[in-house]
Amino acid sequence: MFGYETPEPTTGWVSRILGPKNHKTRMFREWVLIVIIALLASLIIRSFLFQTFYIPSGSMEPTLQIGDRIVVNKLSVDFASINRGDIIVFKAPPSENCGGEPVTDLVKRVIGLPGDHLSSSVNTIYVNGKPLSEAWSHTEPLGPAISPTTVKAGTYFVMGDNHNNSCDSRYWGTVPKSDIIGKAFVRIWPMSRIGWF
Repeated sequence: MFGYETPEPTTGWVSRILGPKNHKTRMFREWVLIVIIALLASLIIRSFLFQTFYIPSGSMEPTLQIGDRIVVNKLSVDFASINRGDIIVFKAPPSENCGGEPVTDLVKRVIGLPGDHLSSSVNTIYVNGKPLSEAWSHTEPLGPAISPTTVKAGTYFVMGDNHNNSCDSRYWGTVPKSDIIGKAFVRIWPMSRIGWF
């Protein structure tokens, strides 16, 4: 009769990386591999998918309070539309100079879309000649007026919900789409105020 030899088990790429079956060495290498994979996954998520931001000022009150932490969806800029009422995070414009500590990123609400004609009278914002119905929480008075302006293609007019205490497009103009980091979609801190936008 012909004998049958049991084939040697094939080793996968993980086993080749981890090397010999010395228990302590293998365990150490496993942990190193797990940490590397976790760091790479975190880097990819932060760079391309989601990012958290801290709210340092009261310009978005009452919607966002000082100390809140929000999560921003970065894919929403390239793969979804930006709508009136969306809360966005964007790079601070070079001309932003409203006092206080300099910041690299700002968070505001989209009021005007490309092609919109904006103006204001007393506490009413007008978009294309019609009063804007702000379905979101905001504070009055409006504060500085919106000078009649037409939003250029590829840009957005933004304001803080705390109208009278917000340094926004009324001061430094519209935000180019290329400067938008993403759309905020959830508040994750404090625990008592966790919620979707």
